[in-house]
Amino acid sequence: MRTIRMTVAYDGTNYVGWQIQPNGESVQSAIERAILKLTGEQISVLSAGRTDSGVHALGQVVSFRTNSPIPCNGFRKALQKFLEPDVIIRDLQNTHADFHATYSAKKKRYRYIIHNSKTHNPFLRNYVWHRHSRLDTDAMHAAAQKLIGTFDFRSFESHWPNKATSVRTVMELTVRREHYCPIFFEQPGGLCAAPSSGSVSPSQPEGDFIWIEIVADGFLYNMVRAIVGTLIHVGTGRWHAEDIRRIRDAMDRSQAGDTAPPQGLYLVEVDYGDDASDDAPLD
Repeated sequence: MRTIRMTVAYDGTNYVGWQIQPNGESVQSAIERAILKLTGEQISVLSAGRTDSGVHALGQVVSFRTNSPIPCNGFRKALQKFLEPDVIIRDLQNTHADFHATYSAKKKRYRYIIHNSKTHNPFLRNYVWHRHSRLDTDAMHAAAQKLIGTFDFRSFESHWPNKATSVRTVMELTVRREHYCPIFFEQPGGLCAAPSSGSVSPSQPEGDFIWIEIVADGFLYNMVRAIVGTLIHVGTGRWHAEDIRRIRDAMDRSQAGDTAPPQGLYLVEVDYGDDASDDAPLD
């Protein structure tokens, strides 16, 4: 019995989310069905995060155990043949038996994309949140810094309580403008590379795409989308940085902004630290 770790990218448009649901096709069910066809094994796979309906992933991590002797590279290529083109296996490798895609994760990076333009782009409707009115990204970035640290984030959690605790640690939260939508361009370092460290300043007034990047040790249900929906009010001038502090400390979801729509959200990458090390080479 071996343990497999896969990195998967997917377009969430046609799925009810990651997790198996009774009302439609999920990414999890698509992957499990593909494994069954390839190996004959009925396997329940584990994931780093349960993305919602319409949410995308550039670096979702999946783990499972199998008796299949197929070498990693051959396994990846063969498994891909049983998946639709909107689910891509970017990497597949052997890992140690204790690796768990969910519980071994140290931190995760999500990205939310806003198309801040007077006109819609019909080709982006499933991949960004379009906002017509110009948003003040400098103000949004400054306000976002009030959420960096360890806090009870229940003001940004839908249907509280969903977890044993709503305390999470946010390590990074940036708001910046870019000239392009990142899903269509490779960056140095790969498809899901974070913005370069030299571009922390959000002030790029000529760009029509707003990237909101957040890194934390864990996320609550709809946490990123609730934060984005709250920061939008800062961008329009309705709220300011101290309002974000007030909302954070209120621990009351009704005090924060609406939940942003799902199509602008991407699970970018998951950091496992030393837990991601292999006990067998990629072959």
